[in-house]
Amino acid sequence: MITLLKDLIRIKSDTLEGANNALLFCENWLEERGITTTILKHEEKLMLVAVIGDGDKCMIWNGHVDVVPGETSQFQPYIEGDYLYGRGTADMKAGVAAMMQAFYELSKQPENLAQKIQLHIVTDEETDGETSKFLVNQGYIGDFVICGEPTNLQIGLQAKGIIQFDVILKGKSSHGSRPWEGINAIEQAFLFDQQLRKLSFLTASNEFYDYPSLNLAKIQAGERYNVVPDECIVSYDLRYVPGQDMHSILLDLQTLTEEFPNSEIQVHTTAPAVTTEAINPYIKRIAQVTSQFIGKPAVLFGQHGAADARFYAETGAGAIEFGPSGGDWHGEKEYVSISSTETYKNILVSLGKSEKNIIIS
Repeated sequence: MITLLKDLIRIKSDTLEGANNALLFCENWLEERGITTTILKHEEKLMLVAVIGDGDKCMIWNGHVDVVPGETSQFQPYIEGDYLYGRGTADMKAGVAAMMQAFYELSKQPENLAQKIQLHIVTDEETDGETSKFLVNQGYIGDFVICGEPTNLQIGLQAKGIIQFDVILKGKSSHGSRPWEGINAIEQAFLFDQQLRKLSFLTASNEFYDYPSLNLAKIQAGERYNVVPDECIVSYDLRYVPGQDMHSILLDLQTLTEEFPNSEIQVHTTAPAVTTEAINPYIKRIAQVTSQFIGKPAVLFGQHGAADARFYAETGAGAIEFGPSGGDWHGEKEYVSISSTETYKNILVSLGKSEKNIIIS
């Protein structure tokens, strides 16, 4: 499996062409081991689906082979102790390699499977996640989904929802030497930001989150030193807490914007929160098996960011982020723990088997 992971890392998959090449490598690896795969395409982006087992219940394993841009040297993997270094080791080619290996091992004894398992490998999670969304829209759905993002073998059963929006604040131009004759749109943006941060929805919390997060991501305004700007566009990335009502938040944002004359809000992206609950039978089973392998109680937590789990969760499926241990993903020294990747693979194999066939070594 570590050889498979190294081979994946060597594929420079920080472009669409590279990600597609990595996916075709996965297809070839699986086909060589007798596993039938289906390749789909959406807007030149490839994705892979493989299925083993049968029955009414279905568990999906989702992973992506695209990575954020890196230097050529980062695509040359190397090992120091228990750590394997390279671009995409943790995020998330280790998860993909473990899923492929576990899928292959389970395929050799289909009579031991507890249910149907679908393997989904996609090529654009680091950009917009359109391929996972496409798979869901094509009917590739299940009862429960594991996205193999790096979580240090902890179970990320919730994730914040997303609202990304622009607010266009209007002012009135005047000569820069006589600012009192105009209305400075940048100063209007300052006022808007101050009032936005006082809205009550930013105080929400639950057992996994103390509050939502609000990032002022972009400001666009002004062209000349000697002109009072009459327009300022501020762009925000809001991540709200599972359990909050997105439509109520949008209404509050609209109401605030209307307090600034001639201004408007434009919503760029929304995504619902992932709200899988600890009482979900799959969560209980994953926590039990994981604790047996790691020798201590499994940890449940909530992710601040969003992964492709959100697209499956919209169908009503339970969905989690759950993967091996690593660090510095998207950084210069990205790495994954080899031992945790092996443990993760063994957990997946155990989860795929019916309970009577589980043997914890």
